[in-house]
Amino acid sequence: MDHDDPHRDDDTVVTPLVRPPGRAVPRDLDDTVVRPRGARPGGDRAGTAPVRPARRRHGVRVGTAVHWLDRPLLVGRRPAAPRVVRGAEPQLVTVPSAGGEVSASHVSFDQQGDVVVVTDLRSTNGTVVVMPGRVPVRLRQGESVVALAGTIVDLGDGVLLEVLPPQRIPLQEDPLP
Repeated sequence: MDHDDPHRDDDTVVTPLVRPPGRAVPRDLDDTVVRPRGARPGGDRAGTAPVRPARRRHGVRVGTAVHWLDRPLLVGRRPAAPRVVRGAEPQLVTVPSAGGEVSASHVSFDQQGDVVVVTDLRSTNGTVVVMPGRVPVRLRQGESVVALAGTIVDLGDGVLLEVLPPQRIPLQEDPLP
């Protein structure tokens, strides 16, 4: 076996951290990074996209189904995407509402960074958010709240949604900006 082969992917080397000109680096930041042999900052040696760690996405349990927040989630009796969509097209999830308490497009869930934002979409009967260890909060029409893992969102008519802790999503499902 030739240990000096520059095309081996399993070898690692320690190279200096590349600092952008004029940018300060915190003192506690280590001065080295580990990259595969031959890799360049910002991409691999074949010129493909840079390698990023997998992102962690929260999920929302709707009945027995889990929907990962890799894009916004709209839940309602007959949800419809807004006329103008900025960013990713939302996932539309239909829930039953025998008593008509759930609005057509009732609530949205959107992961922004590491947090989940729950927004009442101007529903007729409101949305109740119950965070672990806290008093339930009824959202006003159009109001948003940051939800923790374990939060229960009550739409009425027995429709309960649960915000799940983040899970690692594979890289192929994590598009580059």
